[in-house]
Amino acid sequence: MTETQNVDPADIARFSAAASQWWDPAGEMAPLHHINPVRSTYIDQICGGLTGQKVIDVGCGGGLLSEALARRGAVVTGIDLAEASIAIACEHAAKSDLQIDYQCVATEAMAQRAPNAFDVVCCLEMLEHVPDPEAIIDACADLLRPGGIAVFSTLNRSPRAFALAIVAAEHVLGLIPKGTHQFAQFIRPSELSRAAMAAGLQLVEMKGLHYNPILKNARLNDDLAVNYFLVARKP
Repeated sequence: MTETQNVDPADIARFSAAASQWWDPAGEMAPLHHINPVRSTYIDQICGGLTGQKVIDVGCGGGLLSEALARRGAVVTGIDLAEASIAIACEHAAKSDLQIDYQCVATEAMAQRAPNAFDVVCCLEMLEHVPDPEAIIDACADLLRPGGIAVFSTLNRSPRAFALAIVAAEHVLGLIPKGTHQFAQFIRPSELSRAAMAAGLQLVEMKGLHYNPILKNARLNDDLAVNYFLVARKP
């Protein structure tokens, strides 16, 4: 870990404490299990297939997305600053007979270590958890080879996102632990677009992600009011 860490210690502590639940489909990470098939399918499609592609999963947690991408043929590296999550990810990948390079390293440090090294950079549900998301976006751009694809997802700083992602998900339905999200750290699509372009990336498309907690499934749409993806390419 670097001396100046772009990380919220409370978030690291929260995810570390819940590390054992990453692969419990009925536990605290259940919503991620429900949306993971849609996420991995979208990434596969937007990249024109993942077979043989070098992919880095930034903020990989316990490896839900990393494993899904590896099963689609990608050569996957997963990075996270929660050591307990990385340990769980390594253990589960070994049990699943998947070769994934997991590392406990900051995104900025990884970008210095491996610039222009990846065909695809995925940074999902992570930007709203760090003090300086622009620094993460810059590092993701640095990790990409020219022509590579970056896929970001986060939560819009909108009244509907506050109502659904915090009030409903945390306090009414109890889908995720209270305090998981801080509304002030949600990112408007216009802000994410500007940050991506400032990092030298060209915007490809944006898509909304609708999650139904009753049916426990998700689908893509054009509504960016709550969860959304931004896809960009490095020239």
